[in-house]
Amino acid sequence: MELTGRVALVTGAGRRLGRALALGLGRRGMSLAVHYHTSASEANVTVHALRELGVDADAFPADLRDVAQARALPGRAAARFGRLDVVVNSAGVMLPAGVEETTPELWDEVMDLNLRAGFFVVQGALPWLKQSGGRVINIADVGGLEPWPRYNAHCISKAGVVMLTKTLARALAPEITVNAIAPGAVMPPDEWDADAREHLARTTPLRRLGGPDDVVAAALYLLEGGDYVTGETIVVDGGRLIR
Repeated sequence: MELTGRVALVTGAGRRLGRALALGLGRRGMSLAVHYHTSASEANVTVHALRELGVDADAFPADLRDVAQARALPGRAAARFGRLDVVVNSAGVMLPAGVEETTPELWDEVMDLNLRAGFFVVQGALPWLKQSGGRVINIADVGGLEPWPRYNAHCISKAGVVMLTKTLARALAPEITVNAIAPGAVMPPDEWDADAREHLARTTPLRRLGGPDDVVAAALYLLEGGDYVTGETIVVDGGRLIR
């Protein structure tokens, strides 16, 4: 896909990985719909940075835990830009809780945002993605491929994202490709201290942390060069799954 002149919706694009993905696509000449929920000021920073690059960008608020808002978001973006070619489902939450500490409320919050929202965003985007032969990228996690006892709901939700990617890819072929990226030691939680980060780097086979640019590179491959790839999850983790 030639990205110049096309339009992408990136959910959770106000901060961290979502912002990096939006900026990475903007640098390739795409117009950007920058979704946010509570991070309005951060989303405006993302929009400002994109406009500084000469990119047409706007911020779109929505609580994706609400199915109606999730379905409606792509149409709002398409109405603003006149088309929609790419959806990147990056919005998510990572809440620690062991088995005994996991409440129904925490479970629902994680599942509704990490898993259910992505499905209904894609559902809402289908009319435009079918027109353009569009692409979907879901942000999974290595936690969806290996168990983390302190993050039960998170791991289960991200495992669901991997299967969501496969089922959507099968259902939407051949018009639309659907793939996922599973980051690993790329962006540790903000609250992790230096010792925790050093331990993560030391126990990663490549002996270093990655960065958001590593995930952006995988996304650009799937959009620009992955014409014959669908239903796959690209792991970007420095080798942690093979350690």
